[in-house]
Amino acid sequence: MVRFFLPLFLACSLTAGAQVEQPPIPVQEGPSRPVLKALPIGGDEDVAANPTPATAGPSPTEAAPAVAPLDTKPAGEEGVRLQIFLDESNFGPGVIDGRPGRFTDLAVQSWNEVNGFPLSDWVAVNTAARKAVHNAYAVAVVPDAVKDWVDPTLPTKKSLQAQRKRMSYRSNAEFMAERYHTTEDFLIVLNGKAKMYDLKAKDSILVPNVNPFHIERLTGAAYKAEDPLSQRHAVVDTKINQVRIFEAAPVALVVSEDGTVTQSRANRGLIASFPITPGEERFIHYGNWAVKSMVELPHWRYDPKLLDTGVRGTESLNIPPGPNCPVGIIWNGLTKSGIGLHGTSDPETIGRARSHGCIRLANWDAIRLPNLIRPGTTVEIR
Repeated sequence: MVRFFLPLFLACSLTAGAQVEQPPIPVQEGPSRPVLKALPIGGDEDVAANPTPATAGPSPTEAAPAVAPLDTKPAGEEGVRLQIFLDESNFGPGVIDGRPGRFTDLAVQSWNEVNGFPLSDWVAVNTAARKAVHNAYAVAVVPDAVKDWVDPTLPTKKSLQAQRKRMSYRSNAEFMAERYHTTEDFLIVLNGKAKMYDLKAKDSILVPNVNPFHIERLTGAAYKAEDPLSQRHAVVDTKINQVRIFEAAPVALVVSEDGTVTQSRANRGLIASFPITPGEERFIHYGNWAVKSMVELPHWRYDPKLLDTGVRGTESLNIPPGPNCPVGIIWNGLTKSGIGLHGTSDPETIGRARSHGCIRLANWDAIRLPNLIRPGTTVEIR
């Protein structure tokens, strides 16, 4: 299979300095990954028929580009590379935008914890990222699926939303931003406003070179209990806004809705972590629960009284499924009625804005949960 790549050098200031010599670092090889995951119009056949000329490297008289140090938090293209590496290792860094922040720090700590490095170390993870992600950017084609999943006329009023069949994206730019785990603002940085504001099916744009979130592949599937996934344990930390998933549970109590108390299993190892937004303090249900149900493309019951008081009301609206549904593209209900881990319509607000009681994740992170946990998984909210 033929692939092509387009190196991109974004302007960023890098601090030059002597680098401390480091001993060899054992890094995870991981599965072989293609140089790019996004293709030009026409796919592989188009590339084969119209090969892209190789990009010439610098001449011997040109100065070599500065290399970012390994022992500090990177930014710009190296920041994108690191965020992609963490994302594809199931340690979510938040949105991929070349500006690593608190969630990237937490993801690095999780990666270091699993691989046996000091939590504050940057050398190992930067070395692994450079080895695994050869190209930080790719050329992606806006798919024909936008015709089914984008609706610029989607209303903001709940009573009107309830009359629609789907809570679609409101623009092709929003569709492509979520597809590549980033923001519309960052795609504008890469491609310019004119391009992004007039984006159409079959247009090509630059995107982070990350495995894309294909919303058109969702079917509304419901997921059943399945070992060993159901034996795993998730910890929702509302203080640092992160959910951590473990191979098996520590000794803990699981309280069902009827008050029955059972004991769970021993903890054996961290396998994933993602940024979250917890509910308002007055609505958080601390304690140990379990995943009860998992379903793609859920409807959402809009109940103003429940949102304001935590008590179910008699008047409600049924909001249709879709990426702009307030619970996102998947619902993972807990044994505590009305509480679950779910997606969001606003991934850029994860960790910055409180929800009404549930645990929100970016849609591209939430959709991974069925591959990591299943009904029966214990969930500790702390």
